[in-house]
Amino acid sequence: MSSEEAAAPTKTGTDDDGMSWWYRWICKLSGVLGGISCATMGIWNCVTVNPLNIAAGVWMVLTAIVLFLCEVPFCCQFVEFANAIAARADRLKPWQKALFYCGMALFPVFLSFSITTLFGNAIAFATGVLYGLASLGKKGDAVSYARLQHQKQGDEEKPTGTTDGSVP
Repeated sequence: MSSEEAAAPTKTGTDDDGMSWWYRWICKLSGVLGGISCATMGIWNCVTVNPLNIAAGVWMVLTAIVLFLCEVPFCCQFVEFANAIAARADRLKPWQKALFYCGMALFPVFLSFSITTLFGNAIAFATGVLYGLASLGKKGDAVSYARLQHQKQGDEEKPTGTTDGSVP
């Protein structure tokens, strides 16, 4: 390995997704808080005799584990495959993470509709929504938007090319 290769920074898949550093940190913080809420409410949901509540609670705990593995793998440093899962999750596009997190958060609510499943999965669902908003991209500036609107008006005012007045 030459010195140029060692000095060159490695570009990861997260650099080209259009997210700023502070938004990425908000998404990660939301993922951690969502994992904590899913774990606590999932354990609380398992303290029952209803099998659907127990299944929803187990799913919520699994959602919490997935959120911790994908968003903050250093919390799971003693799990051998945590870094591999985190690297694979970092390569996902924001819309893929949004679908995955929202789907995992909605399943227990449909399985057993209760206050604990709603509140426990709300922050995990919000994490998916934040990633979904990130997939929309950055907001454009007003100058380029005005230029685009002016160009669109000019295109609408062009003649269609027929001189006899008939509609093609």
